[in-house]
Amino acid sequence: MKALVYHGPGQKSLDDCPKPEIIDIGNAIVRITHTTICGTDLHILKGDVPTCTPGRILGHEGVGIVETVGSGVASFRPGDHVLISCITACGRCDYCRRGMYSHCTTGGWILGNMIDGTQAEYVRIPHADTSLYPIPSGADEEALVMLSDILPTGFECGVLNGKVQPGASVAIVGSGPIGLAALLTAQFYSPAEIIMIDLDHNRLAIAQRFGATHIVNSATEDAVAAVQAVTAERGADTVIEAVGVPASFELCQDLVAPGGVIANIGVHGHKADLHLEKLWSHNIAITTRLVDTVTTPMLMKTVMAKKLDPESLITHRFKLDAVMDAYDVFGRAAETQALKVVIST
Repeated sequence: MKALVYHGPGQKSLDDCPKPEIIDIGNAIVRITHTTICGTDLHILKGDVPTCTPGRILGHEGVGIVETVGSGVASFRPGDHVLISCITACGRCDYCRRGMYSHCTTGGWILGNMIDGTQAEYVRIPHADTSLYPIPSGADEEALVMLSDILPTGFECGVLNGKVQPGASVAIVGSGPIGLAALLTAQFYSPAEIIMIDLDHNRLAIAQRFGATHIVNSATEDAVAAVQAVTAERGADTVIEAVGVPASFELCQDLVAPGGVIANIGVHGHKADLHLEKLWSHNIAITTRLVDTVTTPMLMKTVMAKKLDPESLITHRFKLDAVMDAYDVFGRAAETQALKVVIST
C-alpha cells in the first residue's frame, strides 16, 4: 500500500509499505477513504516529538471502511463506515475509567506517533471497539474527518478547560485550524466577546466569518492594548493558546484577567517562561491537556443536527498520490491560505 513515511526531522516520502495485519483480537483494519494533516505532524517533522521515530507512517485523523476485525471486536463488522479517533482507548485501565483516554496505558496518542498512522491506504486500529465511532447514514464523511482531532481538541482543551461561560470574554491566540475549532465550539456557551489574535490577515477574516466579535492582527497592533480596550481594561476571562510557541504562551499571560484561565492547546517543543513575578497574586489557573475525545459523540450529534459545520474548515483537497503537495500547501499556510487539507484515497 501507499503511505506517507517519516524519515527523521525534515524528511518524509510517499512509500510502498506492507499492508497492516491483525495482531491482537481487539484490532480492526480500516481502509482509509479520507485523512488530513495536523499541525502536530509538522511538529513531528521539526523534531519536536521524540516518541515518533524514523520509519513511522504519519497521521492520526481519518474516516474509512472496516476491512477486517479481530475475533474480540464486538461493535464493528467489515463494511462499516467509521470515524477514527486520534486517541486510542482500551476503556478498562484506570485512566480510561477516569475519562482520560489520552493517558490510556495501552493507547493514548499512538497513531502516527508510536504506531503507524492514517496517512495511508490502510491502518490498524488497536482497541477498535472503543477507538472507532460508527458514522451515521447520510453524514458528510469528508467533513467528519474534522471530528477525529481538531474539533474535540479545540473544545476539550480550549473551551472546557478554559471554563468559557455565558457573558464572559474569550481571547484565542492563534487562528489556525485548532484556534478556529475553539472559536466555533466556544459559541456553544454564548460568551460576550471572542477576540481572535493572529499574524495572518486571511485567517483573521475567516475567524470573523466564523463568529469572532473582534480580531487583532498582532503583527501590526498591540494585542494586549487591543484586548484591554475590548474588556474595559480587565483582560480576558479565558485565554486559549492555540499556537505552541513560547511567544504565544507568554502573550497569553499578559492577556488574562484576574481570576481568569489560560487554557493551553498548543504542542510545545521548546521551553516557555512562566511569569509568576506578575501572576502570583492574580488568582489565575493554567491548564494543559491532550485531547481525550470524550466529547466526540456529542460533537457528532451537533454536526448531524447542523449546529456545527466542520466542512467550513476544509480549504484544499488532494489525492493520496499528491500527499507531498498537500504537505507543501499546508506547511505554507500563510501563502496558500490553507486551513485543513483533506487527502482522499
